Amino acid sequence: MREIGHFIGGKRVAGTSGRSGDVFDPNTGEVQAKVSFANKSEVELAIANAEAAQPSWATVNPQRRARVLFKFLELVQREFDNLAKLLSSEHGKTIPDSKGDIQRGLEVVEFACGIPHLLKGEFSDSAGPGIDLFSLRQPLGVVAGITPFNFPAMIPMWKFAPALACGNAFILKPSERDPSVPMRLAELLVDAGLPAGVLNVVNGDKEAVDTLLTDPRVRAIGFVGSSAIAEYIYSTGCAHGKRVQCFGGAKNHMVVMPDADMDQAVDALVGAGYGSAGERCMAVSVAVPVGKKTADVLVEKLIPRVESLKIAPSSDPQADYGPMVTKAHLDKVKSYIDVGVKEGAKLKVDGRGFKLQGYEGGFFMGGCLFDEVTPAMRIYKEEIFGPVLSVVRAKNYEEALRLPSEHEYGNGVAIFTRDGDTARDFATRVNVGMVGVNFAIPVPLAYHTFGGWKRSGFGDLNQHGPDAVRFYTKTKTVTSRWPSGLKEGAEFVIPTMK
Repeated sequence: MREIGHFIGGKRVAGTSGRSGDVFDPNTGEVQAKVSFANKSEVELAIANAEAAQPSWATVNPQRRARVLFKFLELVQREFDNLAKLLSSEHGKTIPDSKGDIQRGLEVVEFACGIPHLLKGEFSDSAGPGIDLFSLRQPLGVVAGITPFNFPAMIPMWKFAPALACGNAFILKPSERDPSVPMRLAELLVDAGLPAGVLNVVNGDKEAVDTLLTDPRVRAIGFVGSSAIAEYIYSTGCAHGKRVQCFGGAKNHMVVMPDADMDQAVDALVGAGYGSAGERCMAVSVAVPVGKKTADVLVEKLIPRVESLKIAPSSDPQADYGPMVTKAHLDKVKSYIDVGVKEGAKLKVDGRGFKLQGYEGGFFMGGCLFDEVTPAMRIYKEEIFGPVLSVVRAKNYEEALRLPSEHEYGNGVAIFTRDGDTARDFATRVNVGMVGVNFAIPVPLAYHTFGGWKRSGFGDLNQHGPDAVRFYTKTKTVTSRWPSGLKEGAEFVIPTMK
C-alpha cells in the first residue's frame, strides 16, 4: 500500500502522528493509498522551516524568483500527461478534464512570472519642497493555502505561485482525498530551483488547519471549499490577526431568454452542469428559462441529452464524465435527489441507479434532471455538488434576474440571449461576482481576479490577477527629504504641503 506523508524542508517525509486517511480509486472503489494526517507538531515543523527559509528568499530579486517559476512551468509541461493521469486516478475526473485543471493552474504561474512588473510601487517626485514620496510592496512572510479536492492542481497553483513570486514562504494543506499531485508539484518546484523550506506541504484534517489558523508565524491564509468551513476559517483566522481570503459554495444560475440560440444553450447547460460530475464551484446547477414556451422547449431538448451522457472510467477518452470522488460524497448527492422528489420537484431523468459493468464498486452516478423546482426547495437552496441540474421556470426577465440576485450564494451566473441591451442590463444589475454572457462558466483569465459574492466569498481580495499581489504583499510608504542646509527649527503642527 502506497504511503503519502508530507513535504517539509525540501523533501518528502513520513508522517509521525499515527493517523491517516484512505485515498480511493474512484473508478473501482478500492483504496489505493494511505495519506498521513499531520499533528500540531508536524505542522509547526513545516512553519519553522518556512520561517527560516523566507528571509533569504525575500532578498532574491523578483526576476530571479520569476526564473524559478519559468523553470517550474517547463518541468510541469514535461510531466503534463503523467500528472493528468495521476490526478484522474485519485479524483475521478477524465484525463482531458484533468489536463484542463493543470493548464488553468499554469496560467496563473505564467501571470506570476511577470512579478517584476507587478511589484513596482508608486513614486511622487517633489511632493513637497525637496520631498519625495514612494511606496514599496514587501512580502508578508509565511503564508498558507488550504485547497479543495475538486481542483488538486489548479487551486494550489493559484495560491502558491503569486505568493512565492512576491517573496513569501508557503505552506500548502491540500485535500486529503487526492493529495498526490500537490506533493509532486512541490517536488517540481524544488527541482526548478526553489530553496528548501520555501514551500512545504502538510496533509491532514482539522488539527492541521487549526494549527495554521492559530500559529502567529502564519501571516495570511487562503481557502477554497464549502461556505460553512470558509466562514469558520475566515472568522478564526481574522480573530488571530491574519489576512484571510476564503471562497465558499455556489449555486450558479444560467438564465435562458426566449431569443437565445436554444441548441447553444443546451450544449452549454450539459457541459457546465455535468462536466466533472458537477464537482465544480463554477458548475451550472440551476437553469432559468424565461417563459413557459422557452422552458418547455429547453426541457424537451435537455432530457435526451442527459439520458445519453457517456459515464465511464476516467481513463476513457470518450467519457463525458467519470466517477465521483468518494462513496460518501456519492451517497450525499443521491440523498439530495431523494429530497427533491419528496419536495415535489419533477425528476425528468433519474441517474441514481446507474451501474457500470466491470466497475460496480466505483463511485458512478448518472445525470439527473429536475423540472419545476421552486426557490423554497432544499435542492435549490443548497449546493449539491454533483451531476444534478434543476430547472426553475421564470415568468419574465425580472423574475429571472431576481433568482440569482437573491440567492445566498453569489459565485457565478450566466445569461444566454441575442439581445445586447438585455445582456448589458443583466451584467450590470445581477448581484453575483462573476457573470457570463453566452458563456456558461465565466472563470476569468489569470490576469483578472476570480471571486464570488455573498456566502461564496469571505474577505476583500480575490484570487489571482492584481488582487493576488495585493493579498500576498504589504505596502510600505516612504516620505523622503534630504537636508539642504536650511535650518527651519522645530515644527509643532502636523506637516502639510502648502
